[in-house]
Amino acid sequence: MRKTLSPLVVLLLLFAATAVNIHAQNALSQRISAEKQLATANSSALTPNETVSPAIQGVINSLSQLPEADALMYINPQRIINEVLPKFLSAKDLEEMHKGFAAAKAQAGIDPAKVEYLVLAVRFKKPTADLNFQAPEIMVVSGGDFSAEALMGLARMASEGKLRDEKYGNKTIGLMTIEPIAKESEKNPMLKSFTELGVVALSANTLATGSPGYLRAAIDAGEGKERINMAALNLLVRDPNALVSFAGSPWGSFAKSFGMLGTETTPRAPRCESRIGDFYAALTMDATNFMFRGISNADNPDTAKILANLYSGLLQYATSSIKDPGAQSVLKGLAITAEGDDVLLRADFSQQMVIEMIKQQMKPKQQASAATADVVTTPKPPAKRRRTRRRH
Repeated sequence: MRKTLSPLVVLLLLFAATAVNIHAQNALSQRISAEKQLATANSSALTPNETVSPAIQGVINSLSQLPEADALMYINPQRIINEVLPKFLSAKDLEEMHKGFAAAKAQAGIDPAKVEYLVLAVRFKKPTADLNFQAPEIMVVSGGDFSAEALMGLARMASEGKLRDEKYGNKTIGLMTIEPIAKESEKNPMLKSFTELGVVALSANTLATGSPGYLRAAIDAGEGKERINMAALNLLVRDPNALVSFAGSPWGSFAKSFGMLGTETTPRAPRCESRIGDFYAALTMDATNFMFRGISNADNPDTAKILANLYSGLLQYATSSIKDPGAQSVLKGLAITAEGDDVLLRADFSQQMVIEMIKQQMKPKQQASAATADVVTTPKPPAKRRRTRRRH
């Protein structure tokens, strides 16, 4: 019996395809307007696009209540469900998916198709007073046409009594200890930050899950304390047509985590303030193609050219080292260039190419399983010993 391809699997394959199966068609001759705007706004806060739809503006308003973040990932579930999945799933699979959505709505009171956004936020921490590195905190925030309190109730039921309540401000956080990680953290202190998982309803239709400390910071941010940097947020959602987008400050994260800004108890003024490494990347689509665009700040034109040449050299080396022709064509499709203070990554690839890639990736597994089922191993009969008569 043929197994139905899970929509989640398709999404994961699609996102992976942006990294390993990108084919550039006009990468050297075209440039999206977002890149131009970003290149001219490196040292100033970006403002929301005045032409964004009310829905996107609503997302921006909601996310502006979040705490500070060093790296962000934005996912547009509705566009993926309504525009991407129909290109990859059969009519039967789409029907099964919508039946699953209807069942979730009937049983849990939430329609996955009504989730407006998913945002993954990562916040790095300063070292402790005894100079120990601290793992970053992670939080996933979802918003849409659903009841966050109802989902909190379902989480309590699903935890079978393991979810305990903690009052913080005017909110109630549900906390649960992850026993296997807690046990392992006794041997490896680095895992201590991941021993607990929390969930909280930030608003009537916004739910956050993640590190308890980050959830408390989200509650504080809702009260107006240490909210997310609007420049980072506007950068993340600057392209309203993005299926998935990323933004972050790796240099700032490194400086914070390794004591360049001091420790939790002893702050230190930075000796060098630079936005080098700050990046933005997005996956968008039109009628026939997926387009991947990335840009990273290099601080100045000379550094941008040096980094672009370094990345291009590494890419050429990887291309020549790989013998597989398909992988070679993929790597050759990536275009890395320097423009002004930035390093740009650009690639376009056809939707049909991704569909064929997924088919090819699925085919060997199906054939292999079929071959395994059809092969019948017949034991070799033992050799007969020849009898000889003894002569008297």
